[in-house]
Amino acid sequence: MILIIDFGSQYNQLIARRVRECKVYCHIETPDISLDAIRSLKPEGIILSGGPASIYEKNSPKIDKGIFDLNIPILGICYGLHYMVDALGGSVKRAKKREYGFAELNIKEPGNIFKGIASSTQCWMSHGDSIEKLPGGFSVTASTENTKVAAVQHDEKHFYGLQFHPEVNHTTLGKSMLNNFLTQICGCKKNWSMKSFARDAIAEVQETVGDKHVILGLSGGVDSSVAALLIHKAIGKQLTCIFIDNGLLRKNEGDKIKAVFKEKLKLNIRFIRAKNLFLSALSGVTDPEKKRKIIGKIFIDVFDAEAKKIKNADFLAQGTLYPDVIESKSAFGGPTSVIKAHHNVGGLPKNMKLKLVEPLKYLFKDEVRKLGAELGLSEDLVWRQPFPGPGLAVRILGEINTKRLNVLRNADEILIEEIKKAGFYRKLWQSFAVLLPIKSVGVMGDLRTFENVVAIRAVTSLDAMTADWAKLPHALLGVISNRIINEVDGVNRVVYDISSKPPSTIEWE
Repeated sequence: MILIIDFGSQYNQLIARRVRECKVYCHIETPDISLDAIRSLKPEGIILSGGPASIYEKNSPKIDKGIFDLNIPILGICYGLHYMVDALGGSVKRAKKREYGFAELNIKEPGNIFKGIASSTQCWMSHGDSIEKLPGGFSVTASTENTKVAAVQHDEKHFYGLQFHPEVNHTTLGKSMLNNFLTQICGCKKNWSMKSFARDAIAEVQETVGDKHVILGLSGGVDSSVAALLIHKAIGKQLTCIFIDNGLLRKNEGDKIKAVFKEKLKLNIRFIRAKNLFLSALSGVTDPEKKRKIIGKIFIDVFDAEAKKIKNADFLAQGTLYPDVIESKSAFGGPTSVIKAHHNVGGLPKNMKLKLVEPLKYLFKDEVRKLGAELGLSEDLVWRQPFPGPGLAVRILGEINTKRLNVLRNADEILIEEIKKAGFYRKLWQSFAVLLPIKSVGVMGDLRTFENVVAIRAVTSLDAMTADWAKLPHALLGVISNRIINEVDGVNRVVYDISSKPPSTIEWE
């Protein structure tokens, strides 16, 4: 196992991803982790990430200097290198010239982290500080035209530092460098896989839960579906899933969930029909934030009422993923540094008596899909695109009612059918229809119409942090538009959203 210390880098998840791509397990922690906690994890190596701070600034993040006495190989990246240098007696200063972007890396000492790497290779720089003085025992192993100290090493203690970012694709051989650190320097075995993770996760759930019962809110999305199946394989009927039909789901969603999870996979599921409760509360509400709050409160109330009926339930299971956990922590210890709060990480009632079970909390989205396939979840569910918690409520701009919901459901079903038929579904992060709060004039059968406008949104992305609008073929867009206008009553115009994130968001509300 490799321990990654997050100093606030925008790339910390990417470091973890690269390590796991090398089939080595890793764990991300904030700098306030104690030495005892590090010892208990028994890492074979430590990676100190980059970060936005300068080491000489007040309140810049720092980890216990005792890590350098643990006799464990350490790799510092950018700020991580600066911390290492400063902690061991060297000095860091503001660079005369900030270096950002591509740079030619000239390797002076081949071997170790640069084993098998050409003497000159491309790297990606992003820093405003530079090394002024190295601590004793360190030597410079690589440089660029602008940065004399681009890489360092301490042979005796196995400390290494890189001023550039090996985790990004722009550093051409960065993955090879990380692989050298993991295997050649730390001696890690490449034995981490979804099969081993599934085996260990099932055993951990069994040990944690014992003979108690677990409750899980099943939405039908990838995360909750994989979590439900894994826990079911661990404890069987001790798991009770609660599926709440809030009337804001996609067409025939409840029937599909029942067919897969209850009838085929034999999970213990309770289906709660609460459509009237949700739609009544949303009547006349147009503000998107109010919609979310209303839906969230009613969902918790309905879920809580049903959960209380389940005897001997001591645990609540969630499909929390690693990005949720990481983004809800702060490398600086203050709330202003947290990227965003997640409902799965801190959004639960303070008086909740149930203990949490989160078997996916150390996995990324793509890893969850692989785990789902390993557990035997159907390809259809494994590759399902993300669907917002408030459902179609945030894809209907303006008032929500049964008529408008039916218009959107029918349009969305046609869109997904054609996207799948054309082979684009798995290539897109998300594709969906949005019902706009406007009407337009049209001509149908020689008669004037004044009907709804539907917008189509399709984006490509790796992690939803950024996204670009998908360049779908015009012919495909034509088929989708033609079918929606001809087959969905109340629609006479279809438009395509060509905005990226940022500045737009993926969802419209």
